[in-house]
Amino acid sequence: QVQLVESGGGLVQAGGSLRLSCAASGRTFSTYAMGWFRQAPGKEREFVAAISRNSGSTVYADSVKGRFTISRDNAKNTVYLQMNSLKPDDTAVYYCAAWYYSGTAYLEDAAKYDYWGQGTQVTVSS
Repeated sequence: QVQLVESGGGLVQAGGSLRLSCAASGRTFSTYAMGWFRQAPGKEREFVAAISRNSGSTVYADSVKGRFTISRDNAKNTVYLQMNSLKPDDTAVYYCAAWYYSGTAYLEDAAKYDYWGQGTQVTVSS
């Protein structure tokens, strides 16, 4: 069982930056691939970014490439999402998720993930 707690959301102006954190419980964090997803009002949850368990592979949605960076610190049981050049379209609830998985394929598939956090709101004003 893994519990995930996101933090770092808030209100920011367009062009600004935020860093989201997701702290995981348990001593097996390094055995999980980690992903960030988001859901805007009235829209389906969508993939944002993911990282393999040893940080050897990262993948991003086209809409955030070049602006967002996912990273992890296995010693701190934490995954991060650095978000730069934020746009109003980035407004959403952001969720982190964990998948007990050693590979690098299908990291963008939300259905693969075993555990989810409660989400943190990110609002970007124009």
